Amino acid sequence: MILIDDAGSGSLIGGTIIGAMRYETEEFHFNTIPLKYYSPEFFSKKIYLDYVIEIVKDLFEKLQVNKNEEILICRGYMFDNLRKWFSKNNFKYTSTKIGEPLQSKIESTFENYTIRLGFPQRFISYTKYPFHFHRILRWVYADYDERVKLCKTGWKSFTKYGSLPIQYNTTKIKKSRFICLKCDKKIEDNSYVRLLEFTSNRPQKIYLHHDC
Repeated sequence: MILIDDAGSGSLIGGTIIGAMRYETEEFHFNTIPLKYYSPEFFSKKIYLDYVIEIVKDLFEKLQVNKNEEILICRGYMFDNLRKWFSKNNFKYTSTKIGEPLQSKIESTFENYTIRLGFPQRFISYTKYPFHFHRILRWVYADYDERVKLCKTGWKSFTKYGSLPIQYNTTKIKKSRFICLKCDKKIEDNSYVRLLEFTSNRPQKIYLHHDC
């Protein structure tokens, strides 16, 4: 039996991981929908849904899938075009909620992918919702010119919140419990910092080392 799922489609940063696993052996393969398909130029055309088909074709070759095998596929929108392709090519599939062992594997694969992009490990390790839109948005604004390149800029939510006016100030922190969102290192007590303020879903403050 083959399991198919995705991870990262709801994350502001990064592409989307598409993964397939043979249930009996837990053999797992994946590939990524590139960020370019989430740019304003491509996103509205939903070309990423066709790219899913090309990824799954490649994954099926690696897993040596035949048309007599049972396939369980996530019922989310990411696989709308793949389901049509399955029907056209006589694959036996069922749309359902995908659980273990694939769920944890594909989620950890996406987490490791975002860490390689530069997303802080501590966001993932200590936060219940590490990929919450406005939490990531704060991280993006801390180094906007570099990190905006990692964003799904074709999203309506990015159009709304992705170029907000920022107020810049310098202030002194006497007792610091802050981590610099640019270098991801602790801000020491009695430090001068750069303070970035903006309003997304609520007023936001970002503290950076003065020289970051």
